[in-house]
Formats: sequence, C-alpha cells, structure tokens
Amino acid sequence: MILVYTHKVTPRIRYIFKHIFTRTLMASVDFTSKIEDFVAHNGPKMSYTKKPLGSEFFIRSTEILFEQGVNDLEINIAKWDAVPCFFSVGSKSFIPFDIFAASFYLISRYEEYLPHLKDIHGRFTAEQSLAFQHQFLEKPVIDIWATKFLALFKEKFPDYTFGKRNYEFISTIDVDNAFAYKHKSLLRTVGGFLNDLYKLKFFSFFNRFAVLSNIKKDPFNTFDKLLEHKKKYNVNTLFFFLIADYTTFDTNVSASKNKFRLLIKSIVDYASVGLHPSYFTMLNSSLLKKEKERLEDITNMPTKRSRQHYLRFSMPETYQNLIDLEIEEDYSMGYASNVGFRAGTCTPFYFYDLDFEIQTPLKVFPFALMDTTLNDYMKLTPKQSLGRIRDLRNEVKAVDGLFITLFHNESLSNYTRWKGWYRLYESMLKIATAKQ
Repeated sequence: MILVYTHKVTPRIRYIFKHIFTRTLMASVDFTSKIEDFVAHNGPKMSYTKKPLGSEFFIRSTEILFEQGVNDLEINIAKWDAVPCFFSVGSKSFIPFDIFAASFYLISRYEEYLPHLKDIHGRFTAEQSLAFQHQFLEKPVIDIWATKFLALFKEKFPDYTFGKRNYEFISTIDVDNAFAYKHKSLLRTVGGFLNDLYKLKFFSFFNRFAVLSNIKKDPFNTFDKLLEHKKKYNVNTLFFFLIADYTTFDTNVSASKNKFRLLIKSIVDYASVGLHPSYFTMLNSSLLKKEKERLEDITNMPTKRSRQHYLRFSMPETYQNLIDLEIEEDYSMGYASNVGFRAGTCTPFYFYDLDFEIQTPLKVFPFALMDTTLNDYMKLTPKQSLGRIRDLRNEVKAVDGLFITLFHNESLSNYTRWKGWYRLYESMLKIATAKQ
C-alpha cells in the first residue's frame, strides 16, 4: 500500500488519488495527516502538501483540492517533456505541476460548472474547453501523466510492484432509428411519401415503396450485421435504444410497435442493452423515469446503462437524475463536434458531484469518437476517418486504456450519406481488436 501524507485529507483528495493510483495504476493507496504515522510507514509513500517533510517523493499541492465549490481559476499551459500540463509548481516538486489538481479539474468537468455559452442544443461545446483551445483534446492526458508519474515513482521505490491493466475495446451502438421506413405510423408513412415528392427525392420515394412492399430490406435494419461482427471479432458491443414518444428530435419507431419490441428482446439475447434517454430528458427527471420503466418493461430486467440522445446533458443535474433512478453507468462523456477525450481520460471514472462534494456511484465511460462527428461535423471521408480512428486507438493503446467508439445502426446501411461507412466500421473493428 502507498501512503500519502497531506496536511488535510479532503473528499477531493481521496477521489482523485484513488482514480490515479487505484483505477489507473492498479495500486492501493491510503492517506494520513499525521506526520508520525507517515514517518513510521515502511512501504512506499509520498507527500502532497506545500513543503516536503524530508527527502520523500513530494508533489507540491495547489489549492483546488482543498477548496469547496467552483472558482474562476487562472490556468496557464506548460509542457512536461512534450505533454501539455497546467497548475505549475516549484522546482522542489518531483513533477513540475500538480498532477492531481490538473486531473481533478478535467475529470470533474470543473469548467462545465463555470459560466459558458451553450450551443443550439443546450450543450457545453468542445470549442470552449481547455483541451480544445490548447490542442490536447485528442490525447488522454490524465493517463499519459499517470504513466509518466509511475516511471518516476518506480525509480524512488523500485521494489514496489504495481498491477498491470490491459487495453480494452467497447463498440457502442446508438439506435436512434431502428428502421428507415418500416413500422412507422400511417401518418408518418404518408407524410414521408409526400415529403419525398415535394423535395423531388425520387430515389428515397422508390426505396420507401420497395421496403414497404417487402421488395427490399429496410436499410437501417443492420442488426444482423452488427451481431455477426460482434461474434467474428469477439467485440464487447453495447446497444442504446431510443424509446421515447415522438418529437422533432426523437423520431424512432414507437415503443408500442410489436416488431420494435421484439427487436430489442432479440438483441438482449446476444448483447448488453441500455437506455438512450430522449432529447428532453436532460433536465426532466420524470420523463427519464418514464423511458427507463418503458425499456425495463420490454427487456424484463433492470436498466443500468444509459447514453443521452444528442449527447445532451447538463452538469450536474442530468447525472444527479440518473443516480436517483439507480442508473450505474453513463456513456455520454464526449463531444458531438469533435473527437477526443472530453474528460481528459480513457479510463472510466466515478462522477464527482461538485455541488455536494462527494464521489457518486455513477460510473462514467468516456468515448473517443462518434460516426456523426467524423461524417457530419468534421466532414471526413471514410478513409480519412479511419486514419483518425487509428490515431485515437494508438493513444489509448499506449496507456493500456479503454477505447470506446460510438456508431449508429444506420451508419452501417451504406445508404445516402452513409455510403462507405459499413466497410469503415469493420475496418475499425480490425484496428481496435488488433494485438499490436
């Protein structure tokens, strides 16, 4: 066990030290504010305070982990070797910046509690983030810092053995529209035909007719392919189903449709299923509860995972609502407009509630990229996207982290704007699951 001395043991210190040592470096850690206990400890130890006690491994602390609430902090970016860092400290510190304060700032999403402009969907944007502005969004800097920290710590304590974690990959699939044309209401079907004619979309008109006439398969019904790939590449695959009432932003098949319910039940037999809370659940706990109960009624099992539709969540309210409904895992932590690591890490972490200054039971799984980000926002071709995917995978692989991707069932359709993306998905699986 590693013992940490600090002049005051706070909830923030317990939280971030356990994330770095236990969840990232696979080592147990304990804390003391008593100098005599620290001196008496025979194992590896370090101090996190203003001045070193002696010649121990020492990280000079800044104030953020001893504060409560949120303050407007002045942040200056420096470099630790070639890696961006901030919260610089004096030369006596074994590391030139407060790694724990910087990690806490990113992983708690501290900046999202500060005043900021939201986009048209009420979201905190990548462009306002520290990571985007200083060009380290596509690096899991917390994991990189931890790896570099570990090398220095081992020099001081060469006999102490750390655990070894392994690189992992999870493919997540959001089901916003299970079917392009089938199983919609008569009103939506007729409206679709009329809209195709009005906008002169003759290709869509004839495809709609062919699918509804059972001449062709519905292009968004790619679930057999997804399950085939899951088996072929032995991929942990999670499906998130949108089962909301129809709105402008929530356009899936009605959850009352038997074919849709049977689809969800069939997926449950082969893969894990979670909730895709609808557009308006961001601040609406009663609507969130209604949709969770609806999914549980279909699957006959408790819903423990979710990802917000449109990645629409507000810190901390959305997460507080998920916790109240006993959701255990959230997969919303990423940006719509940019790939990368929104919380600065590729390691799952527990949500720290800055309102109440506590670590919560909600485990956050940050994803690295989304298909619509690459296609719609960044305007990349499938070939260009594969290069970005490979770069992100390599960043995660280098720190033995968890690589999570977000695709939609419709992006495997090779239909309209998704031409070429089915092949990209399989190429991504090959890269993500490769041994080297």
